[in-house]
Amino acid sequence: MRHKFAIRDLSLIFAGTLVALYIAYAIDIFQGEGSVGPQEAKIELDEALLIGTLLGIALLVFGARQYFGQRRELARRLAAERRIRELAFQDGLTGLPNRRRFDDALRTAIAALPRAGAAHGVFLMDLNGFKQVNDVHGHGVGDEVLAEVAQRMLSAMREGDMVARFGGDEFAILATHLAGPEAATNIALRVIEGLNSPILAGGAVHRVGVGIGIALVPSDATTVVEALRKADIALYRAKAERRSALRFFEPEMDARVKSRSSMEAALREAIDAGNIEPVFQPTVNLKTHAVIGFDVLPRWIGPDGREVPLEQFIAIAEEVGLIHALAEKILRQACASAVAWPSRVSIAVDIYPSQLKDALLPARVLRILAESGLPPSRLELDIAESALVADIDGAQMVLAPLRAAGVRIALDHFGTGYSSLFHLRNFRMDKVKIDRSFVEKMRSEPESAGIVAALVGLGQGFDLTIAAEGVDLPGIESALLSTGCEEGQGALFNSMLSATQAGGLFPCNGEPDRSKRR
Repeated sequence: MRHKFAIRDLSLIFAGTLVALYIAYAIDIFQGEGSVGPQEAKIELDEALLIGTLLGIALLVFGARQYFGQRRELARRLAAERRIRELAFQDGLTGLPNRRRFDDALRTAIAALPRAGAAHGVFLMDLNGFKQVNDVHGHGVGDEVLAEVAQRMLSAMREGDMVARFGGDEFAILATHLAGPEAATNIALRVIEGLNSPILAGGAVHRVGVGIGIALVPSDATTVVEALRKADIALYRAKAERRSALRFFEPEMDARVKSRSSMEAALREAIDAGNIEPVFQPTVNLKTHAVIGFDVLPRWIGPDGREVPLEQFIAIAEEVGLIHALAEKILRQACASAVAWPSRVSIAVDIYPSQLKDALLPARVLRILAESGLPPSRLELDIAESALVADIDGAQMVLAPLRAAGVRIALDHFGTGYSSLFHLRNFRMDKVKIDRSFVEKMRSEPESAGIVAALVGLGQGFDLTIAAEGVDLPGIESALLSTGCEEGQGALFNSMLSATQAGGLFPCNGEPDRSKRR
């Protein structure tokens, strides 16, 4: 742009000079017309001086314009560079340093290690309850809350400590030359205390807590990446408490995280390779011992030949979103096996809490049933009381279409401390399964026997099928029969069977009806 302006100015100067030359030449000719021929006309000294003066003034004006233009351009460029540096190292919403500036400061602190016995503290923080603020009141109010949180964190700091915002509701603190873990604890407690008071934003009162993970340099880490990773591991433990809490990094945490990461990778590989297969636990009629169905569970035999505990890999599958693929594969294999069994034999599969958030679950289940040829009436979906309580609306939305299609719904772990009567009255069930924690103690604890009898009576009052888990001894079986319980499963009967073993219970067109006792 400046180049274009310079060319324009030079063009004006050149044009002005030509005009001046023409005027001087024209005046001389007109004054001496008739006596001096055109060939003899000359530009005299005074005219040359006038032209030179005009040209000099024009060049001075041109130079001044260029000088002041360059100064203005330089000032604009310097201001833009300052703004870029601010944006590169500063959070635009709160005015706090951003991740890049924090990393630079941490790198500098690590290069200047504290004196013996002292430490630099790296704090990673994540707000509790902030997502609800955004969801209910909008991001504008959320931004106001974040700005107030930033100011409260700053007020809790010592002079020279850095508070940074990494993005969203993630903050960090770098506190250098701390006397030890006690000093780091004091800073974290001041932050927690500062956020205890409600925040007024958008005409509403908001309460947010904070989880804080702390790593110390150099005892926990000697690099930026390692310090942030270990503070993040500690933060994960703090957030698990679902309230304002602080946690220091501990080596055991790192071991657990690495073990979990390895487990997750192995689980993904096992699901893709089809190495997790269904196993079948028989459910029998307590009076006749006829096998009337199977509970289906996933079994994973690891590369070392040992069985991976069910509760261990199911928890990881739910956390990382693998449960949907795993449950679908298990259901598909179970249906393909069960379709060859007697029509009176049903299969029961668990519905896990995160599946209740999947609006497409009914369509997936019904598609698998249609592809396998298994009638919906031979499938039972078991939902734990805890999952039902946590998301009763989601359970109703997902399970109602399946029940309407003929799939049976059972309440699992019945009686484990939730409002069972309320759910039985308001949620349409076909069956309840009394939790094994009561059944196993029926012979040794009269209170447990009384609870089981009460639960059986409650279920019968709602015209539900009653089943008991954990029937491991003959005495328990007889005690259950005296209460009126109809079905049972446990070690007293066959425990976990492969699909081939389960099918072997029905050799003659699937008709023999007695399970084998162990």
